[in-house]
Amino acid sequence: MADLNLVVLYVDNAQVSSAFYQALLEQPVSQSSPKFVVLPLGKGTMLGLWQRDNVAPPVAAEAGGSEIALTVANVDAVRDTYEAWKAREVRIAQPPTAMAFGHTFVALDPDGHRLRVFAPAG
Repeated sequence: MADLNLVVLYVDNAQVSSAFYQALLEQPVSQSSPKFVVLPLGKGTMLGLWQRDNVAPPVAAEAGGSEIALTVANVDAVRDTYEAWKAREVRIAQPPTAMAFGHTFVALDPDGHRLRVFAPAG
C-alpha cells in the first residue's frame, strides 16, 4: 500500500493561503509555483494548496466539508494554540471544548477549510 503523505486543499488564491499557513504553522514553503504551494506538516506529511481555477479536472466541492486535524500534547497546548491563533485573528468556528474524543477547537482558513486542534482523551 502507498504512503499517505500529501493532503491537498483547493483554495481561491494559493499565495494568500500560503502566507496564512506559513504564519499559522510556522513552517516554510518547501515547493512553490504561482498556483500550487507545498508546506510540511510533520512526520513526512505535506500540505498542498492548489488554486481552484487551476485544478484538473475542475472542482465543484466547496470548502468546509472535511477538516484537517492537528494533534497536540495536552489541554494546555489546545488553549495555548487557540490563544495564539486568535491573536493572529484566525476565524474560530468552535472555541475550546471538551468532547468525547478529547479537548478541541476548530479554526477556519481563508477559504473556510476546517482546522481542528485537539488533545486526545485519556
